[in-house]
Amino acid sequence: MKKLWLTLAWLFAFSATQHLLAQANTWKILSKITYNKEYDETLGFKVDVPVFSGDVKNLEGKEVTIKGYIIPVEGYKSHKEFIFSAYPYNMCFFCGGAGPETVMEVVSKTAVAFTADPITLKGVLHLNATDINRLMYSLTEVEKID
Repeated sequence: MKKLWLTLAWLFAFSATQHLLAQANTWKILSKITYNKEYDETLGFKVDVPVFSGDVKNLEGKEVTIKGYIIPVEGYKSHKEFIFSAYPYNMCFFCGGAGPETVMEVVSKTAVAFTADPITLKGVLHLNATDINRLMYSLTEVEKID
């Protein structure tokens, strides 16, 4: 009986650790991209088009958990729609401190109050390599989980 409890405790600890590692590694996985230069008819010049790695493509349409920061951006209608970043505002992509793979558009089920502290979200990941007016990652059906 004691072995059973020890086994169950180990499985629980292992499972919790794997969940935390997966959460911490989501941004790392999303950074596995390269770019191709392709001519854009509308703009009249070449633009960088993301090429997603197999690891990134495996997350397409799947529920992911990710920790990061809300980036206040004008033009988003509410706290149900916002930009989410791997880094705080002063280091984010829009401020020149990181790449475009470190931010995503978020559409939440319910309003998320702004905070400068990191938060954890869970939602369905979508990839975008074609619409240059959108970010390359978006997260829908989002719920705040911490």
